Amino acid sequence: MSKHHNGDPASRYTRRDFIKASMAAGLLASPAPAWLSSVAMAAEEPSREVLTGSHWGVFRASVTNGRAVAIKAWEKDPRPSAQLPGVLDSIYSPTRIRYPMVRRAYLEQGPGADPAGRGEGDFVRIGWDQALDLVARELQRVRQAHGPSGIYAGSYGWRSPGKLHNCLTLLHRFMNLTGGYVGYSGDYSAGAALVILPYVVGSIEVYEQCTAWPVVAEHTQLMVFWGCDPMNNSQIGHVVPDHGAYPGIEGLKARGIKTLCIDPAKTQTCEYLGAEWIAPRPQTDVAMMLGIAHTLYAEKLHDQAFLDRYTTGFDKFLPYLLGQQDGTPKTAEWAAGICGIPADTLRDLARRFSRQRTMLALGYSTQRQHHGEQVHWMLITLASMLGQIGLPGGGYGLSYHYASGGSPTADSPSVPSIGDAADRLPADAWKGKQAMRSIPVSRISEMLLNPGKTYDFNGTKGIYPDIKLIYWAGGNPFSHQQDRNELVRAWRKPETIIVQDFQWTASARHADIVLPATTSYERNDIEQVGDFGLNHILAMHKVVEPVFEARSDFDIFSALAQRLGQGDAFTEQKSEMDWLRAFYEAARIGARAKGLEMPIFDSFWNSAQPLAFPLGKGKDFVSRQDFRADPLLNALGTPSGRIEIYSATIEKMGYDDCPPHPTWMEPFERLDGPTAKYPLHVDTVHPRYRLHSQLCGTVLREKYAIAGREPCLMHPEDAARRGLKDGDVVRVFNDRGQMLAGLAITDAIRPGVVRINEGGWYDPVDPRTPGSLCRYGDVNTLTSGISTSRLAQANCGHSVLAQVEKFEGPIPAVQVFESPRTH
Repeated sequence: MSKHHNGDPASRYTRRDFIKASMAAGLLASPAPAWLSSVAMAAEEPSREVLTGSHWGVFRASVTNGRAVAIKAWEKDPRPSAQLPGVLDSIYSPTRIRYPMVRRAYLEQGPGADPAGRGEGDFVRIGWDQALDLVARELQRVRQAHGPSGIYAGSYGWRSPGKLHNCLTLLHRFMNLTGGYVGYSGDYSAGAALVILPYVVGSIEVYEQCTAWPVVAEHTQLMVFWGCDPMNNSQIGHVVPDHGAYPGIEGLKARGIKTLCIDPAKTQTCEYLGAEWIAPRPQTDVAMMLGIAHTLYAEKLHDQAFLDRYTTGFDKFLPYLLGQQDGTPKTAEWAAGICGIPADTLRDLARRFSRQRTMLALGYSTQRQHHGEQVHWMLITLASMLGQIGLPGGGYGLSYHYASGGSPTADSPSVPSIGDAADRLPADAWKGKQAMRSIPVSRISEMLLNPGKTYDFNGTKGIYPDIKLIYWAGGNPFSHQQDRNELVRAWRKPETIIVQDFQWTASARHADIVLPATTSYERNDIEQVGDFGLNHILAMHKVVEPVFEARSDFDIFSALAQRLGQGDAFTEQKSEMDWLRAFYEAARIGARAKGLEMPIFDSFWNSAQPLAFPLGKGKDFVSRQDFRADPLLNALGTPSGRIEIYSATIEKMGYDDCPPHPTWMEPFERLDGPTAKYPLHVDTVHPRYRLHSQLCGTVLREKYAIAGREPCLMHPEDAARRGLKDGDVVRVFNDRGQMLAGLAITDAIRPGVVRINEGGWYDPVDPRTPGSLCRYGDVNTLTSGISTSRLAQANCGHSVLAQVEKFEGPIPAVQVFESPRTH
């Protein structure tokens, strides 16, 4: 038995020696893969260094003879991401899509041919002109027969950063200009919170700035990370990250601020800060919060004056809390029976929260569960009872774990981006169409399987369209969509599936037409640094020319738009550099309004440094401070202008799965719950060495894979009960699916819980058979596709129980990291 406390026990396994040496030096160099000899190399030229950026930070790439040979983090990055080395390998990985490809059955027989064969990997190489003609004709055919409601344009996910080469915007721009499409609303990350929070605090808030880290370090006395691991998650940013959370967390440690981590597993944040660790049963956060809230009220520790002035509906919530409605007071003892934390501990937490300046930092993971809308609502109710909202270092924060939320915001101008041309959609495109123009994003499988079905969503009713064609540019639905086997069945419904990407993800393997796109490092762009910090503008220089026959998304859609008579409308007759210059000049105008002067574009573009902006008052920001100072003048966007603990608007919707105040409701399954069919909860978390499924197909996998598979963390008691040992290949399974994983035994996880990273590439033994064993370790083979409730229709990726056993028999070889069979 081995014990690992860092949340990454697999890191003890084999990795390339050159990575160790390179990481120690802050530089990664990669030998050329064998297949690269077939690529025409540039003429011999002097080595050069290129400044650019990615989801993992600003970096400099060394280029020799036209090939990127090394990268190093920008010297001003306070904490370079451990994932950055995978960027270089992603350019030259064997999983690159090299040429336009068409599935053989589709090419020979046309749309709808052998849909069960999607995923088998029998592709035929074709030329770009043939591929573009094929796509354009198919779009015309479907639109003429079914209108815009026959086409679903996906492109959900962490698209490449950049103001021009945003595949999601470019896809929607192309679709709007050429006749319309069905899109989506919401997201997978915080889908339930995005819908419930406008009713509670008048804004989405999960993507809004928290109280700045310097304020927290100075004023907070107790920092509570609840399902929140910023030390891991702050490596990445939706734009180019500034990694500003790390100096903030270091400030907590330097000042010796007491920290508490509430999580089923010991997180990196918990380890780094030496925090107190409380490990409740997963999916019981609302019950735990209610038990704390009951103690606050029973012991008169709550702030009634704050509740009276800044909130509404506490009087209607109180009968539920005290059990006057249902005969069950939500006492600490009641909560302990559900969450598994002793009642005395819950009472102690209530007392500690109330007598100290307390910041409650909540993670998105807590709302990715059945009835997930209740979690953020209940946390804000708890914070309201404490009465510290709007005080320096007190209250709550919902994005401390996301893209360095809390990193002080600089006084910088906004850099615009290319638009989606939504205003150019033909006026009669949707005439006579009943189906909705968009669906809740996590309902794609349900939509494909149930055309014409009516569904509830956020107080409205929609009708699922009958999708004949899917166009996915960037993103990987065969990673982020729950219940993989339901998706496999649903994916057989459309007649045509087009995927545009740079790697052979499972989604590309399940397409009919595959178009090779460039990486971010094979084109020019411009971006801001820091999702919240916004402290620099970065020239994202092209590092190398596109490999093989890859083309940028902008070029692909320009060519398609030209074939459909909208070429000039799509490009506006601007080149790549014309667009970037226009974005920059618009930012210059915005800077002048702030009394700042930016250099001319050519000086900016040719500089070897990102363009920096002053911090201003960002370091002093306190969330909801203005609201606390004057709740009338700075009213929230709710009907009452105050925090709504009870929502009359939600009450009118009449949803039995989303009551009008925070409520504990049993999920459809949970650990030790009344409906549990399996003994282990599967905790699905963000990986340390990739961004969702991005970089899974790179050399970084050697840092964490166990027996070539995704790691599965398990407590020693659970392993002993099953006769398992460290390093075993295990089968993880339930009624929905099965997968292989490599076992890592650790006491840094609660008994009864196993932890498997999300984002592992789907690799079925038999792609034709839903439910087939996944050889590598896609945890969404186990998750459920049900929604959080009829209000948000968000995903329940953390509501999953399973069993684990040692895999017996010959272990199938992983194949998903090799290019599929092509001709």
